[in-house]
Amino acid sequence: MIPARFAPVVFGFILSGLMSFIVSGIAITRTAGLVEGSFGLWIGAWITSWLVAFPTVLVVAPITRRIVAKLIKDGPA
Repeated sequence: MIPARFAPVVFGFILSGLMSFIVSGIAITRTAGLVEGSFGLWIGAWITSWLVAFPTVLVVAPITRRIVAKLIKDGPA
């Protein structure tokens, strides 16, 4: 098992992998359509996207948490 202190990194790894997989699949399908070889295009685009998405999530997530914390009012609604 992975130690709990690595939870934010593991979360970012999985989230960025899933999101980049879905978004690259949509993008490839919209541009190339469902043609022969589109799966290979998708995987190539996904790998490239994930290489960008993972470090981006690690940098952007803490900033986003701070912004959300400022936008959310504590206490009863």
